Amino acid sequence: MSQAHEHEHDGAAHDHGGQQSGHRSHDQGGHAGHSHGLTADADRRFLLGALALICGFMVGEVVLGFLAHSLALISDAGHMLTDAASLVLALVAMRLAARPAHGSLTFGLKRAEILSAQANGITLLALGAVFSYEAIRRLISPHAVEGGVVLATALVGIVVNVLAAWLISRANRSSLNVEGAYQHILNDAWAFIATAVAGLVVLLTGFGRADAIATLVVAALMVHAGYGLVRESGRIFLEAAPAGLDPDTIGAQLASEPGVVEVHDLHVWTITSGYPALSAHVLVSDELDCHAVRQRLESALRSDHRIEHTTLQVDHATPELLQLGTEADAHCVDPHGSAHRARRG
Repeated sequence: MSQAHEHEHDGAAHDHGGQQSGHRSHDQGGHAGHSHGLTADADRRFLLGALALICGFMVGEVVLGFLAHSLALISDAGHMLTDAASLVLALVAMRLAARPAHGSLTFGLKRAEILSAQANGITLLALGAVFSYEAIRRLISPHAVEGGVVLATALVGIVVNVLAAWLISRANRSSLNVEGAYQHILNDAWAFIATAVAGLVVLLTGFGRADAIATLVVAALMVHAGYGLVRESGRIFLEAAPAGLDPDTIGAQLASEPGVVEVHDLHVWTITSGYPALSAHVLVSDELDCHAVRQRLESALRSDHRIEHTTLQVDHATPELLQLGTEADAHCVDPHGSAHRARRG
């Protein structure tokens, strides 16, 4: 979940997560000011309200979809089933993420919400593929569709999904978990609009293929939303820097601080939604107080980049530590992360 940075320094190991090193290590990071708790009670109420609306309407839509021979209605019902599943998954993930860290789970289960978001995204992609296939079959061999039933059901569906989307929008959408559930509901609202148009076309013109065309629109919306969720959750699992936080820019800024000689082994990643983290090894001039430098750097990271979870190892810049690329006395046997040196004058 976090970065495990273990290196050899003069025969002794240190860990950027907070272990002392064998060389002259002064500061092993500050973790003050964290407030990453979810507003769980309020969010759960909003999600439960949306779940009740979705489940109640979904049952009726399945029945009407079969009676009207409408693939668009059945695909909407299938989408609503994933909506319900995504809401249940979001509620479970929210409860897991709120559990305190313990034992080997040093960050607790905060990444449970990212697993939930990825599951929602993959489900949307899979359903998009299935409904695209069925829609193409219906375009080739159209079925008779009851346009009036489709139109009436879709109009009710629009109201239900707008209400559900409004409820979820009041929850903490900075959470990728909640955002995944919201995208499910929002896409379903657009899908019902497409279905309503298809029902109206069938009712007025008898053009049965409009139902299959609406299904393709629904499928396209599913694929678009699913891809976005899989991409964002994938970036977090791959420990990529959060969007808007460039490690090279941050490293250059830290290295430009007075007294800083070098910043290396710099990593910026995301623990869970809205929870960026940073670790780095900082070398400073011999005459400076390492504790004061660390506090100044942490303050800059908080104010300029909103990074509050930082692990900074600050050492005086001895010649041995500055030999970062040589085999003999290198700081790291296997250096990783970006490195930045101060540019003076």
